[in-house]
Amino acid sequence: MPEERGRCFACKREFTYDPEEVVTFLIDPQTGLPPGFSVLGTMRPATPEAVARSRDEPLCPDCHERAERYGALLDAPPPPQWPTWPPSGN
Repeated sequence: MPEERGRCFACKREFTYDPEEVVTFLIDPQTGLPPGFSVLGTMRPATPEAVARSRDEPLCPDCHERAERYGALLDAPPPPQWPTWPPSGN
């Protein structure tokens, strides 16, 4: 199992990883974002040039775990809400 050292795309911490098993993101070095993402976080069509110059960047296990927890929170049902008393509008 060949190991490499690299910087995490998200937190920039250096870590050792197995290139065959690490989670990676395709990142355009000119923008520092995945191809097709704008600086405002919106999606747009990725140009072939941006895809061609992009490279895979590793994500450390800590950031991967945090992203999975955040995704699970987004999928969770909203907390229950109770009406206020007295009802507004009276």
